[in-house]
Amino acid sequence: MRGKRIGSGAALLAGALAVTGLALAPSAVAVAPTTATVTASCGLFGGGAATLTATQSGTSATITFTSTAVTAPIQINANSIASTLTMANSTGPVRVFTGSVNPLMPVGSPITVGPLNGTVASGDSLNFLGGSLKMVVFGITVTCTTSSTQLPGPFVFD
Repeated sequence: MRGKRIGSGAALLAGALAVTGLALAPSAVAVAPTTATVTASCGLFGGGAATLTATQSGTSATITFTSTAVTAPIQINANSIASTLTMANSTGPVRVFTGSVNPLMPVGSPITVGPLNGTVASGDSLNFLGGSLKMVVFGITVTCTTSSTQLPGPFVFD
């Protein structure tokens, strides 16, 4: 009887450790790299270094655009910039990410839009070069583009 209890206890302990190990294991990164930099030119918002941050969950993906060099010319309320990010795709059709998510930005604040939502396919290789970010602020459209590829490289989705 004692051997049976020890065996059952060991099995329960092994199962608990396995579950704990799964819970603590890092999640797989589905897109690589997860961040990239570009030099953006955004008209009246300015221009300079910008960071793109990507996430992926299956065929759903998000991209956030942030720049300390591209600034708000006027105060912009939270969630008031309608944004459309078009990314060139070397393996197929362009991918479009949309949304109206942004923080409150006082005059001179860095611009942040996103996360913008889109759909991707396995193998997509997305680059801001050849694409654009269009932001509609108070009825005025501001377009950001770049003349150089993003670094360290395109976003490649699993």
